[in-house]
Parts: sequence; C-alpha cells; structure tokens
Amino acid sequence: MTDLPLVIRPEVPADSAAIDKLHERAFGPGRFARTAYRLREGVMPAAGLTFTALVGTLIVGSIRLSPLLAGGRPALLLGPLTVDPAFMNRGIGLRLLERSIGAAREQGHKLIFLVGDEPYYGRVGFKRVAPGRFTLPGPVDPARFLMCDLSGGTDDWSGPLIPAPAPAG
Repeated sequence: MTDLPLVIRPEVPADSAAIDKLHERAFGPGRFARTAYRLREGVMPAAGLTFTALVGTLIVGSIRLSPLLAGGRPALLLGPLTVDPAFMNRGIGLRLLERSIGAAREQGHKLIFLVGDEPYYGRVGFKRVAPGRFTLPGPVDPARFLMCDLSGGTDDWSGPLIPAPAPAG
C-alpha cells in the first residue's frame, strides 16, 4: 500500500481536463480504437461511481464505471483505471478499485465487466468470462475479458454487451 498522503474522493467536473491528460499519458491515442472504449463512447460515467486519487492537489489516479447492458440487463463497465506513471506500484489503483466496487455494490449493481489483466484485477474479485457467455462489440483477448459478480445472482445472465441507452428526460 501507499505511504503517500492519498485522498480518494468522488470525481468532480473540474477534474475532467486533468483526467483526460492522465488517460492520454497512460494509454496514448490508440485508446480510442479499443473495444472497451467503443462501449463507453458517448456514455456518461455512472453517477457516484467515479473517483479520483489525489496527493495534495495533484490528481494521480482516476477510475470510472460506465453503464452498459449485458444480455439486456443493466451492468457496469470498469475503466479506465489510470494511475500516473510516476505514482505506480504504490497501491493507488487497488484503492481506487476497492472504492468504486464498494460503491457499486452499495448502489445495488450486480455485474462489472472489464478488459484487463486477471492477476491484477483478480485481487478484487474479477474472473474470466466463460467463453460464449457474453460477447463484446469488437475483438478482445478472451483471457482479458473479465467480470466481477457483486451479487452472486447472475449465473443465468448471458448475451451481448452494448452501451446503455441515455436516460430518458
């Protein structure tokens, strides 16, 4: 864990420019072509499920969860999770994960999906998606397609993952 004076708080609109720069440094321009980005494109992050990590006033990490539909049922997509390269390997990503997953559980969400490294995300409950159970709108290494069942009641869920429609109103 980190020995930094780290504060994790909900993301606020004023954080947006700093978070965009963090994403650009961490993932580069190729991030826009990734399958996970296609699921987030045009979808606002889920209310109450986006957090930033700060050391003093410097944003050193960010996590967002976005709504999607999994086989027609509401679920979440984790990402991006970003930590400033100068602050990596200090437990910041894990703290952001624990905070956002806890908030999703408190809000009653059932499933979170992501494309990422199972050894890293497995520490907080993510497991590989069984082949054919859920499908993505683009190519992904099946070993990196992960989910976290927050409720234990989703064994019968399956189908395509698609962006959630914008709320009515």
